[in-house]
Amino acid sequence: MALQGTKAVFFDLDNTLIDTAGAGRRAIEEVINVLQSKHHCDEREACMICDKFQAKLLKECYDPSEMCITDLRIQHWEEAIQEVKGGTVNRNLAAECYFLWKTTRLQHLTLSEETRRMLIDLRKVFKLLLLTNGESQTQREKIEACACQPYFDAIVVGGEHQEEKPASSIFHHCCELLGVQPEDCVMVGDSLDTDIQGGLNAGLKATIWVNKATVTQKPTSPVPHYIISSVLDLPGLLSNKGATTLEINKVAGNCNM
Repeated sequence: MALQGTKAVFFDLDNTLIDTAGAGRRAIEEVINVLQSKHHCDEREACMICDKFQAKLLKECYDPSEMCITDLRIQHWEEAIQEVKGGTVNRNLAAECYFLWKTTRLQHLTLSEETRRMLIDLRKVFKLLLLTNGESQTQREKIEACACQPYFDAIVVGGEHQEEKPASSIFHHCCELLGVQPEDCVMVGDSLDTDIQGGLNAGLKATIWVNKATVTQKPTSPVPHYIISSVLDLPGLLSNKGATTLEINKVAGNCNM
C-alpha cells in the first residue's frame, strides 16, 4: 500500500480534530439569547447582528502591527451592532458580545475520548504533529482549551511563521522539527485549499481529506490521495484495513482552498 513506510502524520486542528464550526454555532446562539434577553433586541435584530459579525470574521484581514486580535474582533461586533441598530458606537455592548462569543466557543472546543485514544495509539507508531493556520493568540487559546498538547511531538501555528498552509515552506519546517523527509509524512485535514493543496505542494507521501459532510469536489479543487468521512477512520487507512473502499475514493477523486 502507498502509505507503507509512513513515519509522521500531520493533523489540522479546526474541524478535523475538534468541531470548531459546531462550537461557533453554540457561541452565536448564546450571544443571540443575551441580545434578546438583556439588551432588548428582537430575534431578527439579534440574528442580523450575529450574521454580520460572522461575515466580517470570514473576511478578516489581520495585521498584528496595527491592533491586537481582541480589539479587531470587538470592532467587528461594534460595526455589526451599528449597522443593524444605528446610532453611536456601543463599545461596551460590542465587548460583551465578543467575550461571551469567545468564552462560549472555547468551552465547547474539546477532543472527544475516541480522538484522544486514536492519537495515543497512533503515537506509538508514528510521530505526530499539529499544523494549524490562524492568528497565534486565537489558535493557542484553542489548543489550550481542548488540551491537545500532550498528544503531539510538535505543534506549529501558521500565524507564527512567515507563511501558512498551503505554502510548502511551513510543511518543510514541520519535517525539520520531526527529523523526517516530506516523503515520510502524510497530511490529514478538512480543507482542500490549505491542507490538501499544501501537502501536495510540499511533496508529502500522501494527503488525506476528512470530508465529514460528503462535499462534492469541484473540478478545479486539488485532488487528495485519500478521502475519509471521519478522522477516526484514519487508523484503518494507515494499517491497510478498509483500504479497498478508500482506494476507490482515491480513484474517483482522480476523475475530477
